[in-house]
Amino acid sequence: MDYTPLIEEVRGFVSNGSDLLEPHRVVACLGSRMALSLFISCLQPGQQLVGACTTEAKALELLQQKKDTVLLCTDRLEQGNGGSLVEAAKHLDPAPCTLMVVTQPRRLITIRRALEAGCDGICLESKIGRGTVVRALQVVAQGAAYVEKGLMDQYLQGYAGLSDAPLAQLTDREVEVLQLVAGNASNQEIATALFISIETVKSHVAQIRRKLPARSRLHAAVKGIRLGLVDWPEDR
Repeated sequence: MDYTPLIEEVRGFVSNGSDLLEPHRVVACLGSRMALSLFISCLQPGQQLVGACTTEAKALELLQQKKDTVLLCTDRLEQGNGGSLVEAAKHLDPAPCTLMVVTQPRRLITIRRALEAGCDGICLESKIGRGTVVRALQVVAQGAAYVEKGLMDQYLQGYAGLSDAPLAQLTDREVEVLQLVAGNASNQEIATALFISIETVKSHVAQIRRKLPARSRLHAAVKGIRLGLVDWPEDR
């Protein structure tokens, strides 16, 4: 892809990235040393990046030391892989929010492992440079799910594990909530859209996850889309 026409747009996203991430604490574990170095250099000095590494073991060590963090990782690492890293991270107390950037969408087993472990967001490397990672980090840090539509064509259609029927039928309200979850909406945004309380939203999300069943909001959104219960939002 020729990025020449996008140079100024990409620079704009980079300059805004640090401000957008300022409220959050991020541990980055990327398989490419070049990508990790560029990610570090793009961020202005501050408290948002609290750890950076290229291996699964070191990432887990950093996550245990740095509480209340968001994990940003890639599917491929120098040692280990993103799927098993997300799985191990979700067993920590407290478990961090997790976002995995997929560099090889045809390696389904790593993506599936992360999804079933409760990964909060998955985005594609092919979308990097257009603000995708910053947007996704913001979404998962706010307790919402992030999934890119491109994964439907490259991954979800071949995911046999999503073909199981729900354990119980979703109510009309639960379908409405699930549709908003699939659109990356936070609990507050769902509550505002449906004129209900945040506690009611949390109750609906819990019921949706139980009925599908799903390990996370993202897992629930993916299952809902794959089963035809909800649609991809029009603006995605």
